[in-house]
Amino acid sequence: MVLATKLVLVVRDGLPAALAVNAAAVVGLSLGGRLPDPPAAEGKDASGGVHAGLNPHPVPVLTASGDRLRELHDRARAREDLITVGFNEVARHARDYDDYLTALAATPGEDVEYVAVAVYGPRKRVTALTKRLPLHG
Repeated sequence: MVLATKLVLVVRDGLPAALAVNAAAVVGLSLGGRLPDPPAAEGKDASGGVHAGLNPHPVPVLTASGDRLRELHDRARAREDLITVGFNEVARHARDYDDYLTALAATPGEDVEYVAVAVYGPRKRVTALTKRLPLHG
């Protein structure tokens, strides 16, 4: 089955593995709450156990420099047909969500450094923005 939409996670290159996994999880969870359709249907195993429906999209995790992440975030956000979530250093360093919101409100947009960006939307649009980025690994 070829899906008309695509989902990509991009983490900043050079992050230690634990931070990269955390950043991918944060943007993945945040993106999931914004998607227009629920995950696929629940499935049953041969013993009758029910398993939660999973995201039907392959989810490539790519890597990019901090500058390239900012460019990706800005270009994707400018498109109405894409859903974009960015995880930034302000959030990563905050102790709780209220601290994050307070610190973010005091940070000029040009000073926000991205740790990860998730992009979802029409397959061709997402591919055009991310096709030159390497797989994380």
